[in-house]
Amino acid sequence: MIKKIPLLVTGALVALSLNANAAESWKAWNIHNDGHPNTAAMDRFSELADEATGGEVTVEVFHGGVLGNQPDALEQVRLGAIEVGNFNLGPIGPIVKEANLVSLPFIFKSVPHMFRVLDGEAGETIADAMSEAGIKPLAWFDAGARSFYAQKPINAPADVEGLKIRVMNNDLYTSMISAMGGNPSPMAFSEVQQALKTGVVDGAENNLPSFNNVGHYEVTTNYSLSEHLIIPECICVNTAKFDALSAEMQDAVRGAAQEAAVYQRELWEVQTGEARTKVEAAGIVVNEIADKGPFQEAMVSVYDDYLSANPDMTALVDLARSTD
Repeated sequence: MIKKIPLLVTGALVALSLNANAAESWKAWNIHNDGHPNTAAMDRFSELADEATGGEVTVEVFHGGVLGNQPDALEQVRLGAIEVGNFNLGPIGPIVKEANLVSLPFIFKSVPHMFRVLDGEAGETIADAMSEAGIKPLAWFDAGARSFYAQKPINAPADVEGLKIRVMNNDLYTSMISAMGGNPSPMAFSEVQQALKTGVVDGAENNLPSFNNVGHYEVTTNYSLSEHLIIPECICVNTAKFDALSAEMQDAVRGAAQEAAVYQRELWEVQTGEARTKVEAAGIVVNEIADKGPFQEAMVSVYDDYLSANPDMTALVDLARSTD
């Protein structure tokens, strides 16, 4: 759980702190470009941090991955060469096993449920483990829910049987498709459009904004809201850099990040709605799935195999599943 800090600390109050440190100038990494909710939110974080700390902590955001790819940027934030990053939790899993919770298929019932889990004890466990690894999360971003798209509706696990589905190259994701009787087909994201067009794969999966933005709706007919993977992103800071700040400065920076996250979630919701409107206008049938229970039941073997190999994750998985 990330402690909620209201953004009430003014620059003048922070400046009065006897423990105030020398002014900090931080670099921030962001892979997204103009027009993406995270780009706008990271710029907002920079503005709010400057305002809340009275200029004692300034954040210069570098967009478009110009400071390196995500694995490189993750390592640079851990080392303190870059102070801040907007990261997806998926690639953090190999570094922090607790973060792998969010990569378990159908672990969350919905995006709001995911945020309730992260705002509770399970989220606190993940945040603590990330902090120990050098990447302290200050706030969680919405990255949507990944759902299936194909030439037919996928409303139950049986609908996946026999289909070749493109997934990211991760054992959990390939196991998910296999458990439903499908044929997982890991491949580079850049190859998916042509593979769908030519029938090399029967379907793929992603969130609605990505489905729209990259044009995959042009080569398929159905988008089914399975929401099988709900993987959040974060504003993460180098732990040592953050811990070196005074308590007042920490509260101010954390509050700025959390206010920026609220802004990001609002923008993401708007963009998701716009994407759905556009693809439906183009002829895509968007299928609502009222009961995801059968999908979750189909994942028994996936969870059994994962927890057999990672028994120390059992308590965290149970905690997430028991969160209302």
